[in-house]
Amino acid sequence: MSRLNIFLAVVLVLCALGVIQAQHRSRTYFVELERLKKEARALDEQWGQLQLEQGTWANPARVDMIARKQLGLVAPPQDRVHVETLAGNP
Repeated sequence: MSRLNIFLAVVLVLCALGVIQAQHRSRTYFVELERLKKEARALDEQWGQLQLEQGTWANPARVDMIARKQLGLVAPPQDRVHVETLAGNP
């Protein structure tokens, strides 16, 4: 009977250690998950800011102004513009 008690006590201790390890791992994963969620929110915010900035930089009026002022580009005269169309299209 005492061998059975010792065996059961050892099994009980091993089970308790398993539960403790599982709880510790669960808490560690939860902390990591929260950190990753926070990082994802920050990246989403940064993505929104970058999209807004891209829209500002790619504004056609802004591009036209820079092309004219900084690069000295001008629209060609109408007699130099030639529009090609595909043969099958009306």
